Amino acid sequence: MYHPSDQRYETMSYRRCGRSGLRLSSLSLGLWHNFGGDAPFQTARAMIHTAFDAGITHFDLANNYGPPPGSAESNFGRILQEDLKAYRDELIISSKAGYDMWPGPYGNFGSRKSLIASCEQSLRRMGLDYVDIFYHHRPDPDTPLAETMGALDHLVRSGKALYVGISNYGPAASQEAASILRRLGTPCLIHQPCYHMFRREPEQGLFSALEAEGMGAIAFSPLAQGILTDKYLSRIPEGSRAAKGRLRIDPEQDPRLEKVRQLSAIAEARGMNIAQLALAWVLRHPVMASVIIGASRPEQIRDCLGCLRGEELSSEELAAIDAILASAA
Repeated sequence: MYHPSDQRYETMSYRRCGRSGLRLSSLSLGLWHNFGGDAPFQTARAMIHTAFDAGITHFDLANNYGPPPGSAESNFGRILQEDLKAYRDELIISSKAGYDMWPGPYGNFGSRKSLIASCEQSLRRMGLDYVDIFYHHRPDPDTPLAETMGALDHLVRSGKALYVGISNYGPAASQEAASILRRLGTPCLIHQPCYHMFRREPEQGLFSALEAEGMGAIAFSPLAQGILTDKYLSRIPEGSRAAKGRLRIDPEQDPRLEKVRQLSAIAEARGMNIAQLALAWVLRHPVMASVIIGASRPEQIRDCLGCLRGEELSSEELAAIDAILASAA
């Protein structure tokens, strides 16, 4: 029987999410890859145990995570019922809807029909009465935003979600969504953008919009799907995302890898590796409530925890990082 570490809250830091009362663990575990039906169940279980033992309380899912779609939620639900049921009130569990999930016109995007049905399905797969956060996963060009936000408000009022958020929305759409939800009486808690050293578009208006609206941010793909690690510096490792066709990268020609080598020198001077530096860099932003890490084995989760050690990045280090990222190399 699993018993979590008694020291799980001693080293993890917890950050306020916008102007809400909710605090998230600085690192969250994402179940996008390696938790579905194509992955070893016992490895997935070990990773969730490792995360919770380290004080990671937020587990991020979506309806279509797998493969096959839905299997990550089903596997997480099994682990939750068998190992973590007694600790439900210590967990923040999130799910999303908006990408393709089931056939026909109602299995994606942002209609009221789609979002409410999807949330109900996610709850059944995980064996839950409610999720802590439910997101609309991407903007819908054809559904009125008021309908989409009204569905999120309904999920909170019906007790199916405690908080709601959005993902992949631009600055103007984020502010409009927040305004609609505020009028309905359900604040928009959080925005989940893709943000890492090689993708800095959220700095161009999104983060300032979130701060103005009192929303927090939680970054996904903070390591650029593994590019901001040392794994691709010389070759494509067997079993990696690139080897499985999920990531296009050429270790001999990709200009980003030369920047990774230069960034590694800054990391080494801090007693970190490049992945830890990349995570600390994302967490430096004041609007960031948490960062979502992925993993294929428990050791990677333990390694990511190293981003929380030591002092915050100095202005000199940040300037050096900016210079490398802006270079033509």
